[in-house]
Amino acid sequence: MELYIKKFEELTNQELYKIIEARINVFVVEQDCPYHECDNKDQDSFHLFYQEQDQIAAYLRIIPSGLSYPEISIGRVLVKKEFRRQGLGLKQVQQAISFIENNMDTKAVRISAQEYILDFYKSLGFEVVSDRYLEDDIPHYEMLLKL
Repeated sequence: MELYIKKFEELTNQELYKIIEARINVFVVEQDCPYHECDNKDQDSFHLFYQEQDQIAAYLRIIPSGLSYPEISIGRVLVKKEFRRQGLGLKQVQQAISFIENNMDTKAVRISAQEYILDFYKSLGFEVVSDRYLEDDIPHYEMLLKL
């Protein structure tokens, strides 16, 4: 399994297609949550993904400050069903945090986390910084990681 971190313009057409396909399959189909997948943030983001034999196994994007929040943020975090329970989610978020610390000028990372996965992000040092809110009818909390 190989790790890639690429800017939007570095992605091949096939990689971009497979990333969007994975995001739709997990967030729209699996979670039964229609939402606007194309939000014009991808073009300015870094795309971190693990690929196994031409298949996206795990993915997230690193969004520059000012697009979603004043801070840099991590979003669209997913692990495809057949690759879950192998520690890949933890590994990719750790890789993203390391990339941010080493390549981006920031003191904090903000995320919007689904309620069911709060403990996962807390284990990485994120703290809840908002009240519970609904995003696409799914309970979320904003969380902040101070670097």
